[in-house]
Amino acid sequence: MSKVVVLMHVLLDGVVANPSWARPFRYDEHEKYQLGQIAASRALLLGRVTFQEMAAAWPLRDAAEEYTRLVDAAPKYVVSTTLDHVPWNGVLIPGRLAEHVAKLRREPGQDLLVLGGAELVGQLVRLGLVDVLKLCVHPGTAGTGRRLFPQGGAPSTWKLTGTSMFPSGAVVLEYQAPAQV
Repeated sequence: MSKVVVLMHVLLDGVVANPSWARPFRYDEHEKYQLGQIAASRALLLGRVTFQEMAAAWPLRDAAEEYTRLVDAAPKYVVSTTLDHVPWNGVLIPGRLAEHVAKLRREPGQDLLVLGGAELVGQLVRLGLVDVLKLCVHPGTAGTGRRLFPQGGAPSTWKLTGTSMFPSGAVVLEYQAPAQV
């Protein structure tokens, strides 16, 4: 059985939208961490916006980098009600998110990795389909912007299961879902 693992970049004030602010905090150790997350996954689970942004940026990346090669080769399950076709090793999930993700979780193999996508992550959390939540907290604030958990969600308690600290001041906090605590 596979787990759904979310890796989300977030600022101290909870803002997750437009992760371009995370770039100044990236460096060798952080890149190695990201590489490890991709290597430990059998596929990516992405929302439409994240998929389209990555698909547009990927041809500009260095094809010799291992991270680039792994992401390029990974199957990508794309949640969208507006796309008809998803290239780049994509498989469209056009609806019935809970049903599709539950089926993917039942398949053997490594985990499914969700990279960003506040709307998708919010849906997955509300449906109880996130097994592990890894928040890469960056030492800054935006003041305004989309939050990972907007108001109106149900209260829950996640269990801290690990941490990783980076010289930039960024910290990854790894949490296990409440249903599994």
